[in-house]
Amino acid sequence: MRVSFRARQGGRRVDLVLGLLLVAGVLTGLGANTIGVDWPLDLIQLHAAGALAILLLAPWKSVVIRRGLRNPRQRRPVKALSLVLLVLVLVTIGSGLLHSTGRVEYVGPLTLMQIHVGAAIGAVAAVVAHFLGHWVRPRRTDADRRALLRLAVLGAGAAVATTAWDTWAATGRRFTGSVPKPALEVTSWINDGIQRVDAGQWRLRVGTTTFDLDEVLALPHERFTAVLDCTSGWYSRQVWDGVRLSALLRAADVEPGRSVEVRSVTGFARWFGAGTLDDVWLVTAVGGRPLSPGHGFPARIAAPGRRGFWWVKWVASVEPSSRPPWAQSVFPLS
Repeated sequence: MRVSFRARQGGRRVDLVLGLLLVAGVLTGLGANTIGVDWPLDLIQLHAAGALAILLLAPWKSVVIRRGLRNPRQRRPVKALSLVLLVLVLVTIGSGLLHSTGRVEYVGPLTLMQIHVGAAIGAVAAVVAHFLGHWVRPRRTDADRRALLRLAVLGAGAAVATTAWDTWAATGRRFTGSVPKPALEVTSWINDGIQRVDAGQWRLRVGTTTFDLDEVLALPHERFTAVLDCTSGWYSRQVWDGVRLSALLRAADVEPGRSVEVRSVTGFARWFGAGTLDDVWLVTAVGGRPLSPGHGFPARIAAPGRRGFWWVKWVASVEPSSRPPWAQSVFPLS
C-alpha cells in the first residue's frame, strides 16, 4: 500500500494526532497502573486502543519520516532523534501488546512491564525533545469537518482493532492490565531486597506498645480472600489470614490520628487514612501457611483494592500520624 500526502498539512495533522495519542497513552497507563479499583471508565482498554490507533497511523507517519530523512536541510541529530523515537514507541507498544497475551513474561533479565515502562519513559523524553525542535502549532483549520471525520474513522478503527485483539490474542487481563497468576510471585518495590527477619527478634511497634510474633498471632485473625495486583503486571487471588489494622490499634490502645503510617524494616512506608483501617489487614499467612521471606514474613499488609506497592512487606511499625494520606507520592519513590 502506497500512502502519500497532497500537502504538508497532512503531515502536521498526523503529528498532532500522534502527540495527542501519546499523551493519552501516558495518562491512561499511569491511571491503570495506579488505581486499584474498577472504574466505570476502562482505562486499560483506552490505553490499548490508543496504542493500536498509533499503529493504524503508522503508514502515514512513515511518509513524514521518509520525507524528513530525505530533507538535506534536516540536521543529523534531528534525524537520529526521529529514528530513536520511532524505535522507542514501537518497543513500548510491542511489549505492551505481548504482555497482554500472558504468554511471555521475561526478555532476558527484564520483565515485559519493565521494558514497556522504560521504553515509554524514553519515548516521552524523546517526544518532548522532538517537539521542542519541531514545534507543531495547532491551527483552526486542523479541526475542520474533514479532519474530524478522519479522526472519527481512526477512533472506530482503533475500537475494532482493540476488540479483535482482546477476542483472539489477549488473555483475561484485569482492568489494570495485569495478567492472572495461580500463585504469588516474589517481587519488591524498586530497591527493596528480600529481608530474612528473625522471628524471635522481630518486634512490631504500634504507638507505645510493642508486640512480638506470638502476641500478634494471638490477636483476632480473620480469613479472607483478596487479590494482590502487582504493578509488575500480574495479579493473584489468594486466601489470607490477618488482623484488621483497626483491631490492631484497639489492642494497642492507640488512636489513629489523620492516618496511620505503616513502615517496613527496609524503611519503605505508606500512609493509610483513618477511615480505611477496617479494610486493611496485617497478615501473617497466605494459603493457610505462614508467609515466606519473599512474601513479607513475619507480617505484611493486605490492602484489597490497592495496587501491590501498598501491600507493605516485613512490617516493623504501625504508627498514628498527623499526616493526611493524600500527602504522599502517588508512586513510592524508593
